[in-house]
Amino acid sequence: MSKQFADLGIQESIIKALYDMEIVVPTAIQQKIIPLLLVNSTDVVGVAKTGTGKTAAFGLPLLQMIDTKVSSVQALILVPTRELGHQIFTNLEAFAKYLPEVSIAATCGGIPIKPQIERLTSATHIVVATPGRLIDLIQRKAINLKETQFLVLDEADEMVSILKEGLDEIIAELPKNHKTFLFSATMPGSIKQLIQNYMSKHVTEVSASMETVGNQGIDHQFVVVDPIEKLDVLMHFLTSKEGERGIIFCKTKAAVNKLAKNLAINRFSSGAIHGSLTQPIRDRIMGQFREGHINILVATDLAARGIDVQAISYVVNYHLPDVYETYVHRSGRTARAGNKGLSLTVLQQEEVAEIAGFEKELGIKFIPFEKPGIVSIDENNAFLWAKQIFKTKPNHELAIELKDRIKTVFHHLTKDELIEKMLANYMLQNKEVTKHKK
Repeated sequence: MSKQFADLGIQESIIKALYDMEIVVPTAIQQKIIPLLLVNSTDVVGVAKTGTGKTAAFGLPLLQMIDTKVSSVQALILVPTRELGHQIFTNLEAFAKYLPEVSIAATCGGIPIKPQIERLTSATHIVVATPGRLIDLIQRKAINLKETQFLVLDEADEMVSILKEGLDEIIAELPKNHKTFLFSATMPGSIKQLIQNYMSKHVTEVSASMETVGNQGIDHQFVVVDPIEKLDVLMHFLTSKEGERGIIFCKTKAAVNKLAKNLAINRFSSGAIHGSLTQPIRDRIMGQFREGHINILVATDLAARGIDVQAISYVVNYHLPDVYETYVHRSGRTARAGNKGLSLTVLQQEEVAEIAGFEKELGIKFIPFEKPGIVSIDENNAFLWAKQIFKTKPNHELAIELKDRIKTVFHHLTKDELIEKMLANYMLQNKEVTKHKK
């Protein structure tokens, strides 16, 4: 099976590393991009959805084209976030398992710059960087790009606003004859303008449709809720996915914090990331999610970039994205590497009309998700209430006399009788709360 990569021109030492990673069949974008980059005759634009194997599409040819006799930076990969940069760096290191002479470095923001400067004093062939940190290194004269032959702009549609101010400064450091490889999930006008301004007139554009590995297994569904029931419907859904990993996307940091607090109260195994958290905290939470210590990640769109976990079974759009491109990136977090996945969008009635635009623009079909009934939601809330009680730590500071008085109230009840009475009391109180809300 590995001969398929050989047919694309990939050398045996790289194919061996791919085989160790159980990667044996090239994806559609890899089959189209790899031979083009290896020829190295033109700038290339690759349009493919998230999860289609873009890192290997540009990473494998770059590794193969590195001249290890030269110690200078020969390839520069720009990414929008440190998380994505770390993911690409990790993948490249794995691809280069049997190429020990190839040196790769990551220079991204959010962590101290001094160790990165020290790292760049050693031979470095490939640099993965965020634009802001790279410009800082350039201004400090800590990185030399005068012999850099390849510039990769990955997830370019997420980097446009960052690149507007800094790309000229970066390009000025590169040789005039360098090749640029741009990858994007979508092609908005801003990306077309970037291509026109910074890439060859003879640029080759390659695309892989939604029917590619990593996207064909996504079920796109939506559920319509009233604002007052939105959280309850989500909690019901999450209970049904107990033990599975998923990501919930919110528009704002405040919404992420509020939802994460509610998940914690209801004892869901969860964590939250957004741009205002310190990098060490984001790294810790992302690590816990990758390693399976937490099952649910609540995130803003940019903070979630770089998550490449194959076992994510669902994503929830707790807020409808403002633009189609964002939906592509969100839904692409699931159904990776040929797995199946669900992308559930939670809507209010006035937003339902917008679904048709997403379907037309992205070539996908949404189907309604069956909203749970009032009884089912009440039962789920009771279950979550029981979990809260079970996971509450005992208060050993309470007076023994008080505990004894309470025990005398319940001492003649069996465990089943006590549960019956507690549950009846909870349901009664819940009805009163619901009545007051109305």
